[in-house]
Formats: sequence, structure tokens, C-alpha cells
Amino acid sequence: MSVTQVAAYAAPAPKAPLERTTVPRRPVGEHDVLIDIKCAGICHSDIHQARDGWGEGIFPMVPGHEIAGVVAEVGPGVTRFAVGDRVGVGCIVDSCRECEQCLAGQEQYCAKGITGTYNAVDKNGEITYGGYSTHIVVDENYTVRIPDGLALDVAAPLLCAGITLYSPLRHWQAGPGKKVAVVGLGGLGHMGVKIAHALGAEVTVLSQSLRKKEDGLRLGASHYYATSDETTFEKLAGSFDLIVSTVSAPLPLDAYLGLLKVDGAFVNVGAPEEPVALNLFSVIGGRRTLAGSMIGGIAETQEMLDFCAEHGLGSEIEVIAAEQVNEAYERVLASDVRYRFVIDAATI
Repeated sequence: MSVTQVAAYAAPAPKAPLERTTVPRRPVGEHDVLIDIKCAGICHSDIHQARDGWGEGIFPMVPGHEIAGVVAEVGPGVTRFAVGDRVGVGCIVDSCRECEQCLAGQEQYCAKGITGTYNAVDKNGEITYGGYSTHIVVDENYTVRIPDGLALDVAAPLLCAGITLYSPLRHWQAGPGKKVAVVGLGGLGHMGVKIAHALGAEVTVLSQSLRKKEDGLRLGASHYYATSDETTFEKLAGSFDLIVSTVSAPLPLDAYLGLLKVDGAFVNVGAPEEPVALNLFSVIGGRRTLAGSMIGGIAETQEMLDFCAEHGLGSEIEVIAAEQVNEAYERVLASDVRYRFVIDAATI
């Protein structure tokens, strides 16, 4: 395949509606795979970036880093994949490959910075375009295999939402005997509940209201509390070993830190666009940890997919046509999706 144009949906400018267009894809190189995209999940971070919420973006922008598809062509040096393989691509399409973090399989923390699947510039100076498109060319080392036990549509969101929750749950050792709370039952949070439950932890959902309580309990939570009820923070004081916050709005951190046991950890995976306030006595008093976590490395992403296949964990999805993407963005902002929109790439 030579450099060619492929159909895609792009934001032509910050905050502008996405529209159908074409974008270039590079030739298939020595270690590249050409992927025929079948499904692309819509992540809240797509909206942040398309609307310059996290800083100045590169436009036109083709979002999408929850990509599931089938290998259509491989470069002559490719050893990991063959034509016809079911594969996925997440948030990273390259890194320096030389720093301590890359060599340890934690490419997401590359000392020189990752190359994002979209809204980034690669080592050749080319702009990267994401998964809201029909095809993508990716280095085999940043491509993962989707197990046969996972349908492509429910697997696509795992490439960001799944690994974003799996990585901190593993790192902070969620498992039997541990009490874990997930803040927010959305695209990220619902996977956190599923994965934490499968790891053997006792899971609690902390949500603004009880509107999704039935879902939370069905997905694996043992308890469900409304954070809009002030008594919740009194009842649950000192209860949790680990709290993972998936929300992208500022939270009253001092109140949430008070829910931790001594040596407990509050981990942010949701990223608000504005700073948050903190009284340091909230961490000093109980030797508590306030932390963050960002996706996972390639090997850990593969581990997560295999874990999800073994336990029958796919994302809860609503499949849409590409022309519905702008409506889907508004519905995500209104929390009107249970729990992840997935674009059928055949409609692009």
C-alpha cells in the first residue's frame, strides 16, 4: 500500500462539529500492519481534545484511540501478526523505545513522550490521525491481539477504558480482601467495576445519584452510594483500601480522601480541565496516597485483553453510525450513554 487517502470523520477546527473527510495514511513499512478498522470507541478524552479542553490541538483532528479491526496487510519484517488477525490499537502508536520506562514495558510513561494515536506528530514529522476512519497503519510493536472470545465491538473500548482501569487496579493490588470504590459509573467506571469484581475485590460505586444503581450491582458492585447525599461521606469514612476516580469534573478531594483507610490510595484516571484544591492534612493524617494513573503499556494492555476474554468482560456499548458522532458527543457530556458509544466503521 502506498500513501493513500482514507475516509474519516474529523473536527476541522476546535469545537467545530465533526464532518466526513479524507486523511492520508503512510505506506506500510517494514514493521507496520495495515488495519481495516471495524469499530472505534468514543472516549470522553476525544471530546476534550477536539474542543481544546486540554490545550491547543492539531486540526483537522481525527479522534479515536479505541480501535478494533482486522489486519489487511503486513510489512516484510512483521513477525507478530498475519493478514486476517483480529487486532487493536489504543492510545499509543510509538515511543522512544530506549528510556527506562519503555524498556520496562511502561511506554505510557516514556521519558521523551509518547506518540499519541491522534493529535500528535510522529518521529517523521507527520500528524497522527485516529480511529474514526476506515484504515490505520501502525507499528506491530504498538498493536495488540484481540482474543477470539471478545467481539470486536465490545473489545474496542477496552483499548482505553479497559486498560485505564486495569492498570491502577493491578498496580494497587485490588483483589480478595480489598475494598475498592469506583467514582463514577460511566465509560471508564463501568469497566472498573467489572474488572475489580473479577479480580476478587469488594466493589462499591460512588455516583452522584442512585439512577444507575441497578446497573452497578449487575456489573459487579456490592454497594452503591450517592455522593450527593452528605451522609454518604460520614457512613463510609475510613472504609476503602483504594478509590479510583473516573470523573472528569473537579471533586472535593478532601471529602473523598476521608473515605480511605490508613495507607489507602485515591487514584485519578479522570482528568478535569481545571485545577483542583487540596488540604494536605487530608493525606498527612492517614498516610494516604493521592495518585494518578495513565492507561498502560503495550504488554499490560495485552494482559488486560486476555484477562477480559478469560472472564467474559466486554464493554457495555451502543453502536452508532459515523454520522451520529456529533449527537453522541453531546450525549456523552449529558451522561446519556450506557456505557460507551462505538462507531461502526463500515458507516464511515
